[in-house]
Amino acid sequence: MPPLAPLLLQSTAILAIWSGRPTGGAGDMGLQESPPCSQHGNRVLPGGQCGITAVPTQWGERRCPDVFRCTEEAQRWRRENEQRKQQVLALKETVSELQEELRHHRHRVKVLELQNEEKNGLNSSLEQQLQDAERHGAEAGGTLRLQGVLVHDMQVQLHNLATLVEKARRNPGCMVNVVRGSELLSAHEALHPDVRQVRSCPMDCASVYHDGVRRSGVYTVVPSMGAWPVEVFCDMDTAGGGWTVIQRRQDGAVSFQRGWQEYKLGFGDLHSDFWLGNEHIHTLSRQGSYTLRIQLEDWSSGRKHATYESFSLDGEETQYRLHVSGFSGTVKDSFGWYHNKHTFSTPDMGNICAQISRGGWWYHRCFLSNLNGVYYKGGAYTPRGKRPPGPDGIVWYSWKDSDYYSLKKVSMMIRPRAFRPRPSP
Repeated sequence: MPPLAPLLLQSTAILAIWSGRPTGGAGDMGLQESPPCSQHGNRVLPGGQCGITAVPTQWGERRCPDVFRCTEEAQRWRRENEQRKQQVLALKETVSELQEELRHHRHRVKVLELQNEEKNGLNSSLEQQLQDAERHGAEAGGTLRLQGVLVHDMQVQLHNLATLVEKARRNPGCMVNVVRGSELLSAHEALHPDVRQVRSCPMDCASVYHDGVRRSGVYTVVPSMGAWPVEVFCDMDTAGGGWTVIQRRQDGAVSFQRGWQEYKLGFGDLHSDFWLGNEHIHTLSRQGSYTLRIQLEDWSSGRKHATYESFSLDGEETQYRLHVSGFSGTVKDSFGWYHNKHTFSTPDMGNICAQISRGGWWYHRCFLSNLNGVYYKGGAYTPRGKRPPGPDGIVWYSWKDSDYYSLKKVSMMIRPRAFRPRPSP
């Protein structure tokens, strides 16, 4: 290697020889640009060592650059690197703290989740307990309501018994035949010891007649197939008397535009217009063989009647189906042949004929007689602005040959087929 030239006279110098094995191929020395300190190159020396040559960059014509400037920059880089190292260590410490805090938060979240599960379980248990309490409360309420209904039923039955006994005491010739309607009475018969002594009261107006009564009016009867006394109007004047009146229209004082329940139990005034009630009619008619008589009167005081040798009414389970036959009378039949074996209907039961006619009857596409229709004065009528339109008066078609003539008076009455009038006592 040639000796180094003085720095002031020559611009190149060898700064260092690095001892070590080359990592590249045998080679050529090449120069590459570096920051302003110098240019450098490397090559393989004999013996396998690597040589590095630095050529300072000239900054002027009379002065070479400070070859040690690189060292200063290296020290600066070292200081900056140390500072960065400290910053990295600080960041690592911060990250470690954050990780620890995150772990702590995760732990707290897990604890809260467990607590929430416990609360949910507790809430579910409380909800179940509340539902059980509500169910028990509803059952208790239902039991109390049932008890109230039973107590009310018992009170009604006891009241009816007391009424029955009182009526029997006022009429020494009448002893009441009590039919127990409910097992509830067995525990309370001791309250009415007289009941055990009471026997055989009239079961219809024919029985009242045979007891010697000849005056028409309201009487109490106890059907043999029924549990309680029933007040009825007894007609002792028509065709030998003994008739139990089940329907009457005479002045329009009572509206017959009623629903199923009212037709079942009865409504009106026994001294005026009334319907005895399908349940009572059913109970009376199933005691034996009964005859039905229908009285008709128009607005000219003309009177007709229709008689049916056999009449009965089924119970509510078959919608009080009508059974009627054996017609005779002074007017053509507009009831038996057309309405026989049909069920009873009222407007609130959805029957279109009942809705058109606005009453309760044994309708059949729709009627030839309609004795529970609207009361119109004067005979011929026009339905009063209603929907659906159609005849709705008190009609017996075969008499007036019209659905739009409403009769003045009608009544329906029954008595046993075997009834025979007797001389007054």
